[in-house]
Amino acid sequence: MTDENRIQTLEEMIAHQEQQIADLSEMLILQGREIAKLDTQLKRLKAKIELHEAERTDSGEDAPISATEFAAQNKPPHY
Repeated sequence: MTDENRIQTLEEMIAHQEQQIADLSEMLILQGREIAKLDTQLKRLKAKIELHEAERTDSGEDAPISATEFAAQNKPPHY
């Protein structure tokens, strides 16, 4: 392998690596945007849940029952 071929091979490798770095950088930017969007949605859902819980508490509704209590209250007809 001549020096010219070795240099050309190295240049090709560097070009591919630069492209991979650019691709990874773009993916990182897109993932950051997606995470920010999901974070915003999560905050909205938390706020809605807190509002719903506050409304339920203010209206005097009972606290949610456990799965065991629910099953005991809703026995199948053959019991």
